[in-house]
Amino acid sequence: MCHARYFFAVLTDYAVSGILDMLQTFLNGRYIMLTVKDKVIEIYGADKARAPLVVLNAVENEGKIIFEKCREMSCPDFTIAVVSSLDWNDDLSPWEMPAVFKGGDSFGGKAYDYLMLLTREILPEILKTLAAPPEYTAIAGYSLAGLFALYAAYKSNTFSRIASASGSMWFSHFTEFVTECEFERRPDCVYLSLGDKESRTRNEIMKQVQANTQVIYEHIKAKGINSAFELNSGNHFTEPELRMAKGIRWILSE
Repeated sequence: MCHARYFFAVLTDYAVSGILDMLQTFLNGRYIMLTVKDKVIEIYGADKARAPLVVLNAVENEGKIIFEKCREMSCPDFTIAVVSSLDWNDDLSPWEMPAVFKGGDSFGGKAYDYLMLLTREILPEILKTLAAPPEYTAIAGYSLAGLFALYAAYKSNTFSRIASASGSMWFSHFTEFVTECEFERRPDCVYLSLGDKESRTRNEIMKQVQANTQVIYEHIKAKGINSAFELNSGNHFTEPELRMAKGIRWILSE
């Protein structure tokens, strides 16, 4: 059991059930919660020095579920830092793009600004909570956060392993970006996944997602980088936490 000094969670605004969940996580490992520039960071993991660190950009509460699924699949020991309270369409999009659905939100193209916040301000605060520097730092994400995870590897040398689950590779001009640019740091491995029904849509932009993901995978593989492209059963909303956990397990096991 971890010592109480590691339990720095801010409990404000959490229901009793949420507090009990956090206490259970505390008993099984570590739980720390902090905020940086209005972003909420939740840190889960075994209190083991130099365990790999996975940074996961998330919508809200799925981080704990993903961490638990990783444990169920006997992932190697690791720490996960889940960053939420994101301006999803702005913080994670590499450049501006109109809405893909009628009446939907457009994309603000502020991924680089958010990446600088993540690597220069958020990550240092995360590292302060660890017993020792991690063996390596990886980045993971689902949907648009999966696209951002891959984008981050081209714009920063911070992350050595990448897991993109059902990544939004339909995003305008992203395939060209990947094939025309070089990684800031050559990653040790890259994991991509997609649901086998995700491209079955009438939306002319989003129906390109599987073809684009395949092109990106083949391009990365051709560079001699350890990589995987897994097709899961279902559409974009089928078992997202499990898909993300599978990607994290793969990059931790390589």
